[in-house]
Amino acid sequence: MRSRLEGNVLYESSRMIMPEHRDAWLAQQEEMLEKEKPILDDQELQLIYGLLNDSFHQRIRVRVTVFDPIEDKVYEGIVSVVNTFLKEIKLVFSDGDWKYIKLANIMSAST
Repeated sequence: MRSRLEGNVLYESSRMIMPEHRDAWLAQQEEMLEKEKPILDDQELQLIYGLLNDSFHQRIRVRVTVFDPIEDKVYEGIVSVVNTFLKEIKLVFSDGDWKYIKLANIMSAST
């Protein structure tokens, strides 16, 4: 019995980690990487809404940066629908795909 307790054998078995603990640790690490959404001033919001309006009425391509806690996403397309009740737009891409984007998540827009 003495041979099992010699050296570092007692602590060697504690190196195994349960899958639940690993998942919790990874989730905690991911939360540390997340960032907060910046607050846009009224002038920036008016600029964004103006470009989206121009894209909707004049069929101009617009590049939209959308907030994501890990990494911001950039989409480029034409605004085809503006839903004021749900406060979102439908952006149609050049390949025919489309995506609904909440106005509150739009960080910037450019032509």
